[in-house]
Amino acid sequence: MSATVDVTRQRSHSAGTFWIPFAFVAVLACLWALASPLFSVPDENAHATKAIAQVRGELVGAAEAGKKYLVVDLPPGYHYNHSAMCYLFVPTKSAHCAARFGDGTGTAYFENWVGAYNPIYYYLVGWPSLLTDNGSVGVYAMRIASALLGALLLAWAFQAALSSIRARWLPFGLLLVTGPMVLYLLGSVNPNGVEIAAAAALWASLLRLLERHDDRLEAVWSSLPTWYLWLIVTVSSILLANARSVGPLWLVVVVGACVAITGLRAAKAFFTRGRNYLWIGAIAVGTLFAGVWTLATNGAGAQAGTADAPLVGKGFFSGFAAMIRFTPGFLQQQLGVFGWLDTPLPWILYAAISIAIGVLVLLALTGTNRHSAIVIVSALAASILIPAIVQALTISRTGLIWQGRYGLFLFLAIPLLAAWMLSTPAGARVAFLSVRVTWIGLALAGAFSIVAFFAVMRRYVTGFGEGIGAMFHPDWQPPLGWEVLLGLYILAVAGFVLWLGFRARRIAALDDGRTVPAAALRG
Repeated sequence: MSATVDVTRQRSHSAGTFWIPFAFVAVLACLWALASPLFSVPDENAHATKAIAQVRGELVGAAEAGKKYLVVDLPPGYHYNHSAMCYLFVPTKSAHCAARFGDGTGTAYFENWVGAYNPIYYYLVGWPSLLTDNGSVGVYAMRIASALLGALLLAWAFQAALSSIRARWLPFGLLLVTGPMVLYLLGSVNPNGVEIAAAAALWASLLRLLERHDDRLEAVWSSLPTWYLWLIVTVSSILLANARSVGPLWLVVVVGACVAITGLRAAKAFFTRGRNYLWIGAIAVGTLFAGVWTLATNGAGAQAGTADAPLVGKGFFSGFAAMIRFTPGFLQQQLGVFGWLDTPLPWILYAAISIAIGVLVLLALTGTNRHSAIVIVSALAASILIPAIVQALTISRTGLIWQGRYGLFLFLAIPLLAAWMLSTPAGARVAFLSVRVTWIGLALAGAFSIVAFFAVMRRYVTGFGEGIGAMFHPDWQPPLGWEVLLGLYILAVAGFVLWLGFRARRIAALDDGRTVPAAALRG
């Protein structure tokens, strides 16, 4: 009886599994937004100036004679000075030399290599710049808008994933998805962060929605209503498809993988229910817009010159081989290489987080069944091969321009799917380990996030050329000061880890002793 009561109460906790992760992720991403200098995130100068111009009516930049890229106009208070990025690629140098954005010393235009990108993200994050003529304040506000949008999507991922009692390993997997590299990108003006968060929301919600179409799983259906799961699937799909030019392909990859994971029975019921096509139609319209925009604006990119990137003009096999050769570097970037790839972390941090991910994956490979092992091996292969194939297909035109963050949504699917498969009956053999391993893994992931946050701030406050003690006599300070930001970050990470740990323990206790009537879990 007590298990039945707990399962019934799960419905009342649905809001908590949204708002609590939203609050933690929003705080952490906003702290990242304040911790690093403006434009210290890859391509943020281009994305920010596009958003500033676009919300003022300049949908795409203008082609001008003698200019390599489209030109966007910038209003007073937002003039751009290239010395704002004087510290790039010199990790021993602090951000003290940077000119303040909008201080009146820059130019009223920006040659923008993302000037023709899909406009949806830029409308969603660019509007705060309309509220102030102070360029620095405006860009920080845009960073926060991006952080809140990403927090919404990741909170949906948490809510969908934790909405079933079949979720005992998912708190661990979800915290790995919400790592410092993801939070760093969310706290910047760059659609890459929202792309990753949208993919995470889609993975979790679509898997739960497909489970709902398998009547054999009725006893463990998500406690969320079907329409709500569809809402998450639809919004996240459209945002994923429109985040970057390759978005429609990423949408196909995620949807295809989810269908393959849940099986033919669920897929058949899913695609034969007429009312589902209202939602599918909305996704199709959003995806069609993304494709039309890319084709109409040549968003896939023009022919690069040999001086623009390595391997321009080379063939598929040369590009594929290069991508495979650089895979270890891409993996390091996905775990956390910050700035314009000029701020790596100490090797011990990569080792610690790799152990946490590796243990989860190893348990999924050895402690489940053949189907689950195939899912994990396929995810591992896809995270390497799909980026290699995509880049190789365009290598002649673009050259080798791939960075680890472009395929981060595929890499993060590995721990998420490992936790997912371990949470099914296939993981019953190792279920007794879930609470202990989750607590240890959460502690490792939390420590990794805190030290990464400190290391990145140190890089900009004093540069890596100075000892840690020099931070108490800083060359540069972020808003509120690095000490305050670090203290708040430690508190937020600790709170998040504790909530997830106790949540994992509660789910495990419920799963171990459940007697679940079907009606109790229907939305």
